[in-house]
Amino acid sequence: MLLIAEKRSSSDKYDFLRFVRNNGTTSAAQMPRQGILPHDLIHFVVESALPLRHGFLSQVARGADAEYVIQQVHNYDQSTVDEEAAQVEAIVEGLQTQLWAGDFDHDMFIAAADAACAARGKRAFDLSGVDVRASLYERALALFNQWQETPFHKSLSLDFNPRPV
Repeated sequence: MLLIAEKRSSSDKYDFLRFVRNNGTTSAAQMPRQGILPHDLIHFVVESALPLRHGFLSQVARGADAEYVIQQVHNYDQSTVDEEAAQVEAIVEGLQTQLWAGDFDHDMFIAAADAACAARGKRAFDLSGVDVRASLYERALALFNQWQETPFHKSLSLDFNPRPV
């Protein structure tokens, strides 16, 4: 699936993300500007690096509407959310806190991701054996730099390949 992140004007509060699935169908979502890498692009880093099959991007790649998945995963009632989808969201949130901090602290990242899973009533994803700094944080920084270099009114395209279910 192709992700096309469109940077709007400098005065806009939102950028835009289009999803073009391998079968040609599309979906889209707004991306709030946050001063760091947008949340949905952090999903790209996480879901490309880890052996996950049910995260946000994977669901969209398989045909779900992006806005629908966003609403479901952020729904107050987490009992209807797939455990792996909640784990992905928790890892994204943990990585997001590290990007906001401007430096990587492994223990703080793990604590944030684990706490986000616990708050959702889900088991934490086992990240033992994963070089989180290299496979997630440094890749997120590299993508952030690409995004920063993307001029207003231009786009950044990323190729996402979901893992088979």
